[in-house]
Amino acid sequence: MHMGKEIQEVLERFGFDETLFNEFVKRAKKKESSVITEPISPPNHGCFISLPPQGSNERQHLESKGAEAIASGKVACIILAGGMATRFGNVVKATVPVLGEKTFLDIKLQGVARYGQRISVWIMTSFATHDAIESHLLKREWKERLDIKCFPQFLSLRLNPDASVFYDETGSPSPYATGHGDLPAALKKSGLLESFIKKGGKVLFVSNVDNVGATLEPAIIGWHLEHGAPLSIEVAPKKPGDKGGAPAVVSGRTVIVEGFRFPPSFDQDSIQVFNTNTFTISADSIKEEIPLPYHPVEKTVKNQKVLQFERLLGELSFFIETRFLLVEREGEGSRFLPVKDVDELNQRRMAIIKIAEELEKKYL
Repeated sequence: MHMGKEIQEVLERFGFDETLFNEFVKRAKKKESSVITEPISPPNHGCFISLPPQGSNERQHLESKGAEAIASGKVACIILAGGMATRFGNVVKATVPVLGEKTFLDIKLQGVARYGQRISVWIMTSFATHDAIESHLLKREWKERLDIKCFPQFLSLRLNPDASVFYDETGSPSPYATGHGDLPAALKKSGLLESFIKKGGKVLFVSNVDNVGATLEPAIIGWHLEHGAPLSIEVAPKKPGDKGGAPAVVSGRTVIVEGFRFPPSFDQDSIQVFNTNTFTISADSIKEEIPLPYHPVEKTVKNQKVLQFERLLGELSFFIETRFLLVEREGEGSRFLPVKDVDELNQRRMAIIKIAEELEKKYL
């Protein structure tokens, strides 16, 4: 395989797995499909639980339980900031200024720093975002206020639809990040998870860097600890036309199914909620290897169809017991405010300003 020195260095630095890549090639030649073939149906809406009302005794109990876990160092926050840095004009989204000089990453870190202690924050980067994020952190005070570590997800090489290696305009193979489902394995490789558990760590709160609404909340940590299942996934009400991952019943079990995995005959609008990609995970539940599968996904790069194999963090629900938390999507208390591109940033700037202002208030 012909490749330039720069690509070789990237592959070596970020852990390209040639054996795994060869498996992808074999699977691509077989024209494998990711569509679920097992029995699948809409979930029972009763499995989606909302938090008790603000001010209620039940809510106060959950808040106290969660606050105690945060204060005792039993909670670590993980920010998903990998991917390919393409949607903001090849600028790493985490470092894009949103409010004055405040970036997406700054607002996310502010939501943790308001607790006034050096909480562990781990940022999952990619080969395309790692250096920019580390450089950004050096210019900020966050590493003094929080215990921040960066660790990269994995990478592989894009394929053409015929399973041959895709070469970009420079004549080199084109690397890509293999999905947020890399988290359990990448975290284990980093050594952070093992160290956290040894120190008494119990809970991981995971959210996307571009969803500033998904903040660390004691009541949610308390709810997770109270119900006892190792995985909590936040879901939000769906609007007409929304696409993406959603909970569905597959072979009798309610799990997160990504949009491209639903059979064409399945009416995705029959599911009233969707996955926000915000998770609360019991650390012990992912300390052993979990075989999250890689799925073939069609993408377009420079107007050319390519094939990538990716894995999805929501598919942890296929392997470990899961509870689903129904969260607000609109108005005060919204925990779903994603920004995928510049247009969405402009549309949601006022809501982001309000959240940032709230985060500046001392919470505990």
